[in-house]
Amino acid sequence: MVDHSPDHLPVAVIGAGPVGLAAAAHLAERDVPFVVVEAGDAPAAAVRAWSHIQLFSPWEYNADPAARRLLTAAGWEQPDASALPTGGDLVKQYLQPLAELPALAPHIRYGAAVTALSRQGIDRVRTTGRETAAFVLRLAGGEELLARAVIDASGTWRQPNHVGANGLPAHGEPDAAGWISHGLPDVLGTDRAQHAGRHTVVVGAGHSAANTLLALAELADAEPGTTITWAIRAADPAASFGGGSDDELPARGAIGSGLKMLVDTGRVTLAPGFRTHAIRRLGDDPAQDRVELVSRDADGNEQTLTAHRVVAATGFRPDHRITDELRLDLDPIMSAPRALAPLIDPNQHSCGTVTPHGYRELAHPEPGYYAVGMKSYGRAPTFLMLTGYEQVRSIAAALAGDLEAAKSVELQLPETGVCSVTAGGEALALRLGLTRDQHEQLLQVTAKHLGSSPTASDAVLTAATELGVDHTTALQLAAYAADMFDAPDAPGC
Repeated sequence: MVDHSPDHLPVAVIGAGPVGLAAAAHLAERDVPFVVVEAGDAPAAAVRAWSHIQLFSPWEYNADPAARRLLTAAGWEQPDASALPTGGDLVKQYLQPLAELPALAPHIRYGAAVTALSRQGIDRVRTTGRETAAFVLRLAGGEELLARAVIDASGTWRQPNHVGANGLPAHGEPDAAGWISHGLPDVLGTDRAQHAGRHTVVVGAGHSAANTLLALAELADAEPGTTITWAIRAADPAASFGGGSDDELPARGAIGSGLKMLVDTGRVTLAPGFRTHAIRRLGDDPAQDRVELVSRDADGNEQTLTAHRVVAATGFRPDHRITDELRLDLDPIMSAPRALAPLIDPNQHSCGTVTPHGYRELAHPEPGYYAVGMKSYGRAPTFLMLTGYEQVRSIAAALAGDLEAAKSVELQLPETGVCSVTAGGEALALRLGLTRDQHEQLLQVTAKHLGSSPTASDAVLTAATELGVDHTTALQLAAYAADMFDAPDAPGC
């Protein structure tokens, strides 16, 4: 007779992305039986989709401690802690080797999409016997798995937000889907033809929008006729520029500085106060025809933008439909666990000011179910992998019965704060394709022109012209230098 009591069942981890694999690593270290179910045919399917993007957080913030220990024991050579990986680097140098470890590989099932969760023989209404009933995970093919607990690290990548400003699809948005890209299109690579020599409207105000706008500006240097409009709901884009040179993650600050430069120099046309109400097709062929975006404010006033392509950098939201038969306590605003929501509310916090949290803040009235990673953040837009790693460390400790370790939650996140000009400039230079030697040479030539230039920005531009650095790279470096040197009380090198 098969023993289906919860104590003899594995913990089910949904998703083999960075946080899901970290959960598996922590469970493996604690000898807690587990199974990882992944909808894709390889680990980190979502990360692979944005493999061309360079992260603004260095390796030291992107590798989970338990995963690092398991990899190191197997002879893994850790990447330079200060280097900035791309999504592809993250997969190739960290996530794929992690998933292939003997401690994890036999317990990962690929092509296993979870379509529903419940309790064995019990629906959401029944209370008696609930805590002792096993979880049931129903897969797309009809197979069912039993588990003692569920760590849902399925993420939000497959659930992008709509272009419509009120959270609903804009009128005509589904019909115009062929003109709309979500997330982080590879405008310099596989998606180049969709944007080269054409007009793209980027909708959104976060880091994804900034990355796409910077890439489009680089494309415009190489492809005449490429034009860019940035549509934001706010009247002022200042919040999107972030901390600039005061950011503890230099590459994150550099992105904001570069974006500010694009707007200030007119290389990107800003459309403030644009609240998309409708999207109208102006033809039938996305490769040739355009669409019209219509903004309508509360007084009925309208603005219109016409484009060949729309990038919806509007973020993502969790899909809780698989948990319809579980008892979740979600904040009505954030769609995050109620205890976590006030700690991550974007009206009050950036990703660097989030209070450390673990299994207690992530718990629901459904004992043993935890949503982690991006999914745990609900509608909050800013998340660092390091946060998810600490979440699953705490949960794994709780599931192993080590409540002291589970309650001891510590997390040092990089926030807005003073960083060095050399580190910040180098991070931006590397992101723009310069080598460290080229960046050092640029600093040396810039130094020669500081005394004769009205601003540090002008000095960088002059130096970049001498060295043959293209205009987009030069202007972005100049914007960052201006933030560093021209601001009151700016730190020196």
